[in-house]
Amino acid sequence: MKILVINSGSSSIKFQLIDTNDRKVLGKGLIERIGIADSVFTYEPAGRQKTKEILDIHDHRQGIGLALERLTDPEKGVISKLNEIEAVGHRIVHGGEKITKSEALTPEVITFIEQATKQAPLHNPANLMGLEAVRALLPDIPHVGVFDTAFHASMPEKAFIYALPYRFYEEHSIRRFGFHGTSHQYVSMRAAQIMERDLENFNCITCHLGNGVSLTAIKGGRSVDTTLGFGTMCGVPMGTRAGDLDSDIIIYLQEELGMSAREVHNLIYKESGLKGVSGLTNDMRDVEQAAEKGHKRAQLALDIFAHHARKYIGALATQMEGRLDAIVFTAGVGENGWEMRSLICRGLEIIGAELDEELNKVRGKEAVISKPGSKVTILAIPTNEELMIALDTEAVVGETN
Repeated sequence: MKILVINSGSSSIKFQLIDTNDRKVLGKGLIERIGIADSVFTYEPAGRQKTKEILDIHDHRQGIGLALERLTDPEKGVISKLNEIEAVGHRIVHGGEKITKSEALTPEVITFIEQATKQAPLHNPANLMGLEAVRALLPDIPHVGVFDTAFHASMPEKAFIYALPYRFYEEHSIRRFGFHGTSHQYVSMRAAQIMERDLENFNCITCHLGNGVSLTAIKGGRSVDTTLGFGTMCGVPMGTRAGDLDSDIIIYLQEELGMSAREVHNLIYKESGLKGVSGLTNDMRDVEQAAEKGHKRAQLALDIFAHHARKYIGALATQMEGRLDAIVFTAGVGENGWEMRSLICRGLEIIGAELDEELNKVRGKEAVISKPGSKVTILAIPTNEELMIALDTEAVVGETN
């Protein structure tokens, strides 16, 4: 099945055309600076040269139109006609409480996405802009929403209910939602395949370590706990986000230092994490280079990151009821940062996870990186959210036909 996967941001669109029969990408591209001068259109048909153009792209519909033109271009295209596209899978960040799995994008489901905008004000409106643009140009094929939050809908109440007065959950849906679900789902599925295990009898902790970070306990293919919550700031410190923070600090910043709610939000989301501690940047690679040259705060930022990741791996391991099969590292830092993987794994021997320092020296490809006798297997697996979206889209279309 040929499925177009769309990941729409406020001023950008990522797209891939995937053939799910052999799980190959036929063509992909990135549209940047939509609605801004000198928009950038990057396109790469499989097995051929990537091209980059500077264009005036005024809105998402124009951008999607250009993408469809390139995919069907007589010389650079990968399909001859648009009717070869059998469905479109849309990445949607937040589905709220009512969306618990990937869904056909009916008017009712779109209403749920709109209602969840208050929880994801930067992402859901942008996702909807892309949806509206693609549906206008491809109105006669199925459109499916694949939600970052949906994979975590399997968490039990004890994991997602905050210990606030219960009415705040009942009346306002204040709860742990979790994010990066598509990535966690894909790498857990892939880890089970690599280890030749049935997913239904496979327990793992997946570590999505990028500029955003979340760790998830997955039991039998289902999320049972995760580090991100109502928003995307808690858990492990990230590129610019503070991670776990005593709520009294928020009160102190406002009442004693006179900061507004918006100023505090900017501080803990955009000025903290690796950037805030190091005083340098949110890029892990740059922080590591500075630490190697003796920059003490850069080293401290790395130590804090690894400390919290290690602590959460230990905590999530207790949710497996006695058997943890694997720890999986993924996303930009998790896939490529063997130095950070090494730092995080120091001390995990206590839960039976023994890293092989030589096998660990791998970047950007699938690998088992634990010692042969390790009770818990450690893996590095590049995430493939687009493929997961395509596979979920195919499954939903199959259910509805």
